[in-house]
Amino acid sequence: MTALTADQSAEQLPRPTRLADVKGWFFTADQLMFDWFLARQERRKEPGDLLELGAYMGKSAIFMGARLRAGDRFTVCDLFDSPAEDASNSKEMAKSYATLTRRAFEANYLSFHDELPHLVQGLSSVIRTHVEDESCRFAHIDASHLYEHVHGDILAVRELLRPHGVVVLDDYRAEHCPGVAAATWQAVTTGGLKPLCITGTKFYGTWGDAEPVRAELLEWLRSREDLWHEVQEVAGQPLIRLSAKGAKEPVHPVSRHRVRPGAPAAGLPHAAGRGGRQGRSALRRVAVNVLPPVVTKAIVAARNRGR
Repeated sequence: MTALTADQSAEQLPRPTRLADVKGWFFTADQLMFDWFLARQERRKEPGDLLELGAYMGKSAIFMGARLRAGDRFTVCDLFDSPAEDASNSKEMAKSYATLTRRAFEANYLSFHDELPHLVQGLSSVIRTHVEDESCRFAHIDASHLYEHVHGDILAVRELLRPHGVVVLDDYRAEHCPGVAAATWQAVTTGGLKPLCITGTKFYGTWGDAEPVRAELLEWLRSREDLWHEVQEVAGQPLIRLSAKGAKEPVHPVSRHRVRPGAPAAGLPHAAGRGGRQGRSALRRVAVNVLPPVVTKAIVAARNRGR
């Protein structure tokens, strides 16, 4: 993903055809864990919304959006192009996210989903003015790496999560993010956060009853020959450590712009055969997503002449 010029819009940006095309750090083990936790909540019909603090180019948000249920709200908070309010945070933004823009996020997200999540452009510290307390079932914290900000994000998410909600903390062990590690383990030792599992890059925990979740996760891990795991004890609590080297990534989400063999031939007659506005809309969606622009214009023009 290249930096945007001032006159570029989301519609003009390159469209990723698979999740791997989206710039960012969201590895197989965490894709599997996000999918497992979100699928478990869906299976158990646990109510609640989704939340992400810190989005970068949208890779994990795209993945979370694939598990969004009808009626759920997905809120994504990021500075995007806005300036940070303090010097240290501004320095971090300039160093790590120089090419980040809201339009790049939107273009990537809309390559996989029909609608954007609810976007909050600003510091993560404002999130409680946009999300109701005890409304979320799953929250991903990946915003600032500075201790005071991460500590504040954890405190906010604790209030925003439902009683058995799951929080995920990124970069809890990276050497360039000691503030994240300090805030994470402080939440465990003094803040009541119960660890569930860790991967190489993310920590998963809950302020609810952790034991049933751990038991189900262990049962699932034992059934997976492609995943390695062990159980350690941290601060008097079990903690599952896992690795997914060699495991395959989940098959979803699938880009709306992926070209599949035979898709145009199979899709166009079906869409054209529908009557009224719905048929014309379906035809346009197929044409825009699959065919070259010159072919798209010809098909739509012919369709309009035939009204």
